[in-house]
Amino acid sequence: MASIAEKDDKDHQLNGELYNALLSEDAEMKVMELCARFDEHAFHILTIHNDTVLHKATYAKQANLVLSLLEDLPPRHLNKMICQNEAGNTILHEAATLDQENSVDVATKMLEKAPKLLTMTNKLGETALFRAARYGKTDIFNFLADKISEHHDEASQQPLIQRTDKTTILHVAILAQHFETALEIAKRFGHIIDERDGNDMTALQLLSCIPSALHTVPKLPKRIYGFVEMYCSSARGSDVRKEKLNKKSALELAKLLVKTDTSWELTRSPIEQSKTKLHKDVGPSTKKEGSGDGRSSSISPKQVEVGGITPLFLATKSSCIEIVKEILEIYPQAIEHIDNERRTILHVAIQYRQLEVFDHVSKMEVAMRWLVRRIDSNGNTILHMVGIKREDYIPEKLRGPAFELREELLWFERVKLVTKVHFVDHRNNDNLTAEGLFASTYKDLRNDAKEWLKKTAEGCSIVAVLISTVAFAAAYTIPGGPNQNTGVPVLLSEPFFVVFTAADVLSLACALTSVVIFLSIITAPYRLDDFKYSLPNKLIFGVTFLFLSVSMMMISFAATIVLMICSKESWTRIALYSLSFFPVGIFALSYLPLYVSLTRTYKYLLKKIRQETIPWSAKWFRCLSKSCSCPLHQLTGPTKHKSAATQTSHLSV
Repeated sequence: MASIAEKDDKDHQLNGELYNALLSEDAEMKVMELCARFDEHAFHILTIHNDTVLHKATYAKQANLVLSLLEDLPPRHLNKMICQNEAGNTILHEAATLDQENSVDVATKMLEKAPKLLTMTNKLGETALFRAARYGKTDIFNFLADKISEHHDEASQQPLIQRTDKTTILHVAILAQHFETALEIAKRFGHIIDERDGNDMTALQLLSCIPSALHTVPKLPKRIYGFVEMYCSSARGSDVRKEKLNKKSALELAKLLVKTDTSWELTRSPIEQSKTKLHKDVGPSTKKEGSGDGRSSSISPKQVEVGGITPLFLATKSSCIEIVKEILEIYPQAIEHIDNERRTILHVAIQYRQLEVFDHVSKMEVAMRWLVRRIDSNGNTILHMVGIKREDYIPEKLRGPAFELREELLWFERVKLVTKVHFVDHRNNDNLTAEGLFASTYKDLRNDAKEWLKKTAEGCSIVAVLISTVAFAAAYTIPGGPNQNTGVPVLLSEPFFVVFTAADVLSLACALTSVVIFLSIITAPYRLDDFKYSLPNKLIFGVTFLFLSVSMMMISFAATIVLMICSKESWTRIALYSLSFFPVGIFALSYLPLYVSLTRTYKYLLKKIRQETIPWSAKWFRCLSKSCSCPLHQLTGPTKHKSAATQTSHLSV
């Protein structure tokens, strides 16, 4: 028993020494020497997971060591080349993850000694080619793909490029976001583009769920392009170039996959689901399918099963605007796709708050005439969709309940602008109008926003009162003091005394104004529409005046310090006055994010105003450049008629 224990201790010691040598890149000779002590040589099991020395050397990315071990391998051990570890991975599986220049040489050497390695799978059903696709190793992937294409046709390739759970090499490359490899796969193995994985998802559907991979970087001005090129020459810059190439490959992959996808053809019937209901006593339609006049729509089971989650709608939900544009550019008729709930792309874009998709579709004038009339299976119009809140919906930049409610109200307004008048009061199957559904959905959010606004206004009011108190007291304790005989300020003739006086008066006036505004917020009725413009306007004006008050107080204190220094006041008093800047500065920094958030209230409105004013300004400038004697006549002449005709065409049903 003692000899067995001693032997085990010796083996553990050798294994530990060999394991440490494998972790060191400059210990190739030592590894070769230690391997020679074992009967199994490079196939000696080194770890508790049945990894051999070759497994670990390959995993450690020591390609030169692996080549040396294979070259020095005794012929009697060639039958062990196909040995697998606990996960079922062979040495070729590990080699498929190498990203070194001689990785192909390693794979070539392995296949020369054991060709069977090419078709062996691990316990997940993955071949070495599958592993190369998963880790985005393009060089060794191309090498293995050439070998498979050389010896296998499309039918026999399928088990080698598809896992047991139906996931293909294209699926896994997209999920791992190795789009350069995925693009190569789509070009080489085009017959698997439409294959579905275990979740019934195609490659394009998976790509549609990764919007960050397709968002392009905006073009840079030429002035700073040279700086970026210089930056890209650094080590960090290589990562930037790699990411840029990956995004470019993702866009090319999307275009390739979109051309082969026609899932939007599996759609619901365009027949109207129900008549417009304007009265609450009119009950919901009992016809699940068909139109309000009793006609039923013909829908095959395949349409019901597959027609729901298409890449077009997935891209819409995940804000993958590039794929949406690509699909509608190649197949413009896909805009009429209807899912299993009878919802159009406009319904989905509104429900998932995808403004880019909504704006893009809204520009399609002819399609909009049809889309705005669609009613889903629950009787919801596009305006109802604003009141349908997703459970997993989180605003992009959640800054408080009042801001979230304001964004939802702005969404309601922008959708109402494109909704037909006779659909505004339409009731769904629950006998709710769009406005009623919206109010019911956001009832709790409205209460939270009310409490938040009250607390914010109360807190700011307290600060404003304190500032006004200090400013009022400072007016009677002027720097330098008054003349004891005449009462006139001693430093009246100093220029900074005027600065002190003006800043102090403005600070007091702004503070009292903000107090009045905040009191109006506290006493407001908090109607739902007030959260859209009225309350945000009051809050932004109140905070603006409060900031002005703080700023004027800082200027007033600065002028006081300058006057004291000029009049040779003691440094103790100067230091005490200087400390007063600290709390004021902290207050300004603390409330700056709130102020920035409030200024975004007008972002959408300013954008619309700019869109409306720029075309008219351009027309005026064109008239002036042509020296038109009567520009008003030209603006109100044919242009007016054209605009009216366009408007009539857009509003016609």
